[in-house]
Amino acid sequence: MNAPLRLGIAGLGTVGTGLVNLLDRRSNELASRLGRAIQIVAVSARDREKDRGIDISRFEWFDDPRELGGSGHIDVFVELIGGEQGVAKDAVECALDAGKHVVTANKAMLARHGTELAARAERSGVALNFEAAVAGGIPIVKSLRESLLGSEVHRVFGILNGTCNYILTNMEREGRSYDEVLKEAQDAGYAEADPTFDVEGHDTAHKLAILTSLAFGTEISFDAIYREGIATITPEDIEAAGDLGYRIKLLGVALKTDSGIEQRVHPTMVPRHSAIAEVDGVMNCVAVETDSAGDVMLIGPGAGAAPTAAAVTSDIIDIARGTILPPLIVPAAQLKSYRRALMRSHEGGYYIRLSVLDRPGAFAAIARRMADQEISLESIVQRRPRSALLGMDASRIPGEALPVVMITHETTEASIRKALAAIESDGQVTSKPQMIRIEEL
Repeated sequence: MNAPLRLGIAGLGTVGTGLVNLLDRRSNELASRLGRAIQIVAVSARDREKDRGIDISRFEWFDDPRELGGSGHIDVFVELIGGEQGVAKDAVECALDAGKHVVTANKAMLARHGTELAARAERSGVALNFEAAVAGGIPIVKSLRESLLGSEVHRVFGILNGTCNYILTNMEREGRSYDEVLKEAQDAGYAEADPTFDVEGHDTAHKLAILTSLAFGTEISFDAIYREGIATITPEDIEAAGDLGYRIKLLGVALKTDSGIEQRVHPTMVPRHSAIAEVDGVMNCVAVETDSAGDVMLIGPGAGAAPTAAAVTSDIIDIARGTILPPLIVPAAQLKSYRRALMRSHEGGYYIRLSVLDRPGAFAAIARRMADQEISLESIVQRRPRSALLGMDASRIPGEALPVVMITHETTEASIRKALAAIESDGQVTSKPQMIRIEEL
């Protein structure tokens, strides 16, 4: 049997302790299958005395993960600290420069510095693997780097954040507000005390930036991603979507266009009958549209100790087998410069919800503003006013705003935004219009 593959793990949180437990449980089977043992020989974390439910006394301890990264006692540095800057990035750089393979779950670091770190790994002739950085236990990175390499990717999209999917799922099922379900998600541990990173789309955008590079052979460009969160989604939007045959999901979408690569994160109406509409709760989903392999969809848990530890382990197994690939498929020096598509030229159908003042001429003025931008309406529906929702007999209360939903035929985002800006300027609505893209998947 070959010499053991020696691991140093930096970060012993949920995923780190899950990894230790997994390797302990499967050590004999993995050694038999690989022809060499995988051994944890050293660890680093903030608090040496913390009770993590695992025995760390058998491992060499490093107070500084940067020292662990450069240690001559390890072959692979496993970074599970997190954060795009600071000690995590420093430790990874130390490891790569010292000729150590690196496995990381750090999506934020890769979204900001992935191209640079890939070049660093290639110079040292070592692996930089990151399956766990995107969609937890879903093997999407390996699929793009290996299984789908013979096909040209046209579009990659998916539900990449379980917290947002949980909130939207429960808003629909229970008819409750965003704030109520967010509080429940925080109490259940699905959302952080400060949920901004998840609900405003940052987490999805980090993952999408990595997928875009893998799919299209471009340098990673996180700052080019158009991003919207889910905080503006209301029960009225979800109810209207259902009535129209859609469900609302937060999607990350990347695709090739004539003007460049389009990357966007935003709430999206997807057809109720589509596979992605059925992905509920904290589950994730990634779909890849290709020329030769057709359309491929992977669904699974996007986070959690066991799924993420399994993804980390798959990267370690590749290294144990001697599989070392360019981190971003294409050698870093050959990655194409990122050319951002004209986002406002994006074409598709749109859902629009307006709170229209109940007065003569309001609807005609709105229709005129839509016509000015050559926007064709597929349907226009007056929803139940607030008075009806409160059980009042009167169909209208004087001065009350009437909720109106419009579905457009295919048009450009620039046209929609110009029309809505004019409608607001005319004073025909009482609040900012809601606009949600429709994807016919």
